[in-house]
Amino acid sequence: MYHNRLIPCLLLDNGRLVKTVQFRKPVYVGDPINAVKIFNDKEVDELVFLDINATRSHRRPDFAYLKKIAEQCFMPLCYGGGITSLADIGTLFRIGFEKVSINAAALEHPELIGEAAKVYGSQSIVGAMDVGKNLFGKAVVKALNGTRGTKYSPKEYAKRLEDAGAGEIFLNSVTQDGVMAGYDWELIREVADCVQVPVIACGGAGNLQDCRRAIDSGASAAAAGSIFVFWGVNKAVLINYPDSEETAKLFAESGDGE
Repeated sequence: MYHNRLIPCLLLDNGRLVKTVQFRKPVYVGDPINAVKIFNDKEVDELVFLDINATRSHRRPDFAYLKKIAEQCFMPLCYGGGITSLADIGTLFRIGFEKVSINAAALEHPELIGEAAKVYGSQSIVGAMDVGKNLFGKAVVKALNGTRGTKYSPKEYAKRLEDAGAGEIFLNSVTQDGVMAGYDWELIREVADCVQVPVIACGGAGNLQDCRRAIDSGASAAAAGSIFVFWGVNKAVLINYPDSEETAKLFAESGDGE
């Protein structure tokens, strides 16, 4: 049985911490290293960092900067963005990251996941998928920050990632990203029901109860951005995270699972 986790998902854009809405219009919310120091004090389960423009800019991960982040971080770290090779993955592990999230590269070269899993263990390899709607309103896997559709349904692609060797699946909803109106519960259920590996749900959390409901819908972990970097109805920038007692109570409560 997997331990339920509550994970801040932090977006990087040219060394800045930003937040998006439906993968568009990144808004600056602070310095990544300062955010890491605050999350250290709050004893978060783990952190996910995603560079939102590395792949579209054909840029490799900024290893020097990522090393600075890892040196300040006292919890498990996952990174995604611009990863294209086994060498990239090895470098990330050497500088202090425990997991890598492979998204764009897995679409064209799913064998990279399998190669990495053989070398580093599947538990450290996360297969990432961004899901949005096509012109007919049907859920499809998206590429390049949600700007390009693919032929894959969420269920089909999740199974593909699992079969390739991913030890976890990072499921991100383009439609719900930054809206803070709740996760895509149906999408979470669909993906979680078709794979055996843990699913990390991301996109849409407006409060902690949404995170609980994501777990009730089948996710092993709830990742979120806005609720951990904004505070109040006016969305003032404030790095925050529930204390251990509140987190334990959240996951101990019975959800409706709807």
